[in-house]
Amino acid sequence: MNATRAGEMLVVGRITGCFGVKGWVKIHPYTQSAENFKAFGRWQLKRRDGYEAVEFDAVNARGKGLVAHIRGVDDRTTAERYRGLDIAVPEEALPSLPRGEYYWRDLQGLQVWCQEGEKPGEAQVLLGTVDYLIETGANDVLVVKPCAGSVDERERLIPYVPGDTVVRVDLEEAVIVVDWFVDEE
Repeated sequence: MNATRAGEMLVVGRITGCFGVKGWVKIHPYTQSAENFKAFGRWQLKRRDGYEAVEFDAVNARGKGLVAHIRGVDDRTTAERYRGLDIAVPEEALPSLPRGEYYWRDLQGLQVWCQEGEKPGEAQVLLGTVDYLIETGANDVLVVKPCAGSVDERERLIPYVPGDTVVRVDLEEAVIVVDWFVDEE
């Protein structure tokens, strides 16, 4: 986001095209920074029949994306064969996060409960489950879809602002408690 199991491969970017004539490719990373993408180092290309190990011997930021050279690929024609392939890494390649920080995939599928009242522990209303998140620049946004037991059938967009809109995240309980109004959109 989508529970993660040991050994799962996580897509961290996509090769979108070629760059120049010497085997470089353009990459659209799904990481927050080029440095995060470079840190993985155990890249796999997702093909129809499985994964193929690949080594990028150079990765550089370029505009909003990256350009990278695939070791052993030294011409545009060969690089063209990689266009459209997803780049994945084993989940264990992700660094541990500090307490209170989460990967998007950890939040997907969690139930979102609206805290009613001023005090923690007061009545709560189920709004739905996190389907996915959107990066807006200012803050991320939870896309909450209705589920069995939710208060209504509305999809909600809730700003992911810990300490403000997001009161509590509990991965063990699989819940997010938000300070949001049921009628608010």
